[in-house]
Amino acid sequence: MKRVKNIIIAFGIALGAVSCVPKLAYQETKPELPETFKYTATADTASVANLEWKQFFNDPILQNLIEKGIKNNYDLQIALKQVASSQEKLKQAKYLQYPDVGFGVSAQISKPSKNSMNGQSLNLFLGQSHVEDYNAAFNLSWEADIWGKIKNQQEVSKMQYLQTYEATKAIQTQVVAAIAQGYYNLLMLDKQLQIAKSNLDLSTNTLSLTEKLWQSGDTTSLGVQQATAQKQSTELLITQLEQNIAIQENALSILVGENPNKVNRTIEMSDTSLPQDISAGLPAAMVSRRPDVRQQELVLLESNSIVGIAQANMYPALKITANGGVNSFKVDNWFSIPASLFGSVLGGITQPIFQKRQLKTDLNVAKIQREKNVLAFRQSVLNAVGEVSDALVSNESLKVQEQKATEQVTTLKNGIKSAEMLYKGGMANYLEVITAQGNSLQAELNLASVKRQRLSSIVNLYRALGGGWK
Repeated sequence: MKRVKNIIIAFGIALGAVSCVPKLAYQETKPELPETFKYTATADTASVANLEWKQFFNDPILQNLIEKGIKNNYDLQIALKQVASSQEKLKQAKYLQYPDVGFGVSAQISKPSKNSMNGQSLNLFLGQSHVEDYNAAFNLSWEADIWGKIKNQQEVSKMQYLQTYEATKAIQTQVVAAIAQGYYNLLMLDKQLQIAKSNLDLSTNTLSLTEKLWQSGDTTSLGVQQATAQKQSTELLITQLEQNIAIQENALSILVGENPNKVNRTIEMSDTSLPQDISAGLPAAMVSRRPDVRQQELVLLESNSIVGIAQANMYPALKITANGGVNSFKVDNWFSIPASLFGSVLGGITQPIFQKRQLKTDLNVAKIQREKNVLAFRQSVLNAVGEVSDALVSNESLKVQEQKATEQVTTLKNGIKSAEMLYKGGMANYLEVITAQGNSLQAELNLASVKRQRLSSIVNLYRALGGGWK
């Protein structure tokens, strides 16, 4: 009992001495954020990103495509597998605080040389030429988590798991936005194809009228050639648009995890609607909502735990080992209880002194990596604020552009009617008609493009604010 008491006192003194070493303190990194987003009228705390994607996108066809994408997209499935893998590591990390326990069975027969000291001693005292040793024992090893090394290792596993979780959400926001962008682009191409076909009818009528005037001697063959070239140009545009539609359908199919195929759609771009009264909310809320920013923050927290591990490695470590079981020199009384029982316990405190500067280097490198992750986190926040600001200014500008483009289309369509009437009355030449038709075609194509850009800017704002993963 006296020996046990002395051992306990020695351990107590050692632990008291090492406990004077200060532990690592973590200082939270707060990014610099503006009070409100630029290009917003009021500091509204509500945000359109709080809407679930099914509420934000009310088109049933688009909703169906997004559901397929979330279910079948391979990038998203890979991310989910990574989450499952990290979850298993997190489960394992919960057991780091428990001791390692093993069980082993061994049997050994040793026959020394008869001319050796061991051989002669064995023959003299035991009257045999060999020795046997049979052992069955449990082994235990445990390290006390004095400096939080094990706790920090558990934190690293936790942060890595949460990173994969946030990465999955980030990929989903990208997939949802990409599907919506592809769908709206497809509707734009449909509209442009419809415009081109309508313009082809006008070009055909103009060519027919020009041919009649040429036959009656009221115009030259150059007019017929120009009208024919205008019609051919429109036919070429139709072919290009049909090609682009097929390619966009293929891309959209692959995005939702299906083989390239046609994408059924029953509405036109003019029938689509997205929330028009968009509130961006506050930058601080956006930072906590965006998965990619949150992921980078978790990387920073992980690096801080790694610094804690590196620092703890420089402090004394208390390790306890124990083993016990049955041991015998003869197999026939190997499991004779209690004669064959044995056991031992060993406890010790080890303080690293000189390891070729490896521990200090590890600590300094870990601190530098943490500083890098602080900068990366701040950069991710800055990028996020910039993306939201870009989407806001684009949305506001495209509102005006759409209005101006609509007015331009109306003006040029009226110009076509005037040019055709004047041409029939001989008061305008064929070039004026062709120019009016070409300008109108380009204006209508541009209006469709501006409308698609407007829809895209709203989708971009929704994604930039952190919407799409709910």
